[in-house]
Amino acid sequence: MRALIQRVRRASVEVDGQTVGAIDHGLLALIGVEKGDDEARADKLLHKLLHYRVFSDADGKMNLDLQQAEGGLLLVSQFTLAADTRKGLRPSFSSAAPPTEGERLFTYLLTRAQASWPRVACGEFGADMQVALINDGPVTFLLES
Repeated sequence: MRALIQRVRRASVEVDGQTVGAIDHGLLALIGVEKGDDEARADKLLHKLLHYRVFSDADGKMNLDLQQAEGGLLLVSQFTLAADTRKGLRPSFSSAAPPTEGERLFTYLLTRAQASWPRVACGEFGADMQVALINDGPVTFLLES
């Protein structure tokens, strides 16, 4: 399971012109589910999302996690993160989880996140989404579990 996280000043996701999820400062996490991923990997990824220290403390150092910074978490499913881009000029998605399994694990991650932190928003699995953000830094990391 992968998450491309971006520290944001604000972020939102729209489906069919309607905002379905939005946060102020916090993390936008694009989530990719791969074959072989399971609940244990989702739990490990959630722990990283909530505790990865990417927010500045009083000294300007990245020492605070999402909860300490009282930020929001916007989860957006993105199967293209599971692409194999090592050869050729077209990505291969053979390592991506099948849609039903991807949706099940994304929903599991979302449900666990909502139970762990009150500031969680999300996109719509499988939808054509438009994601808007103001990247803060920019600060971007690829997390894997």
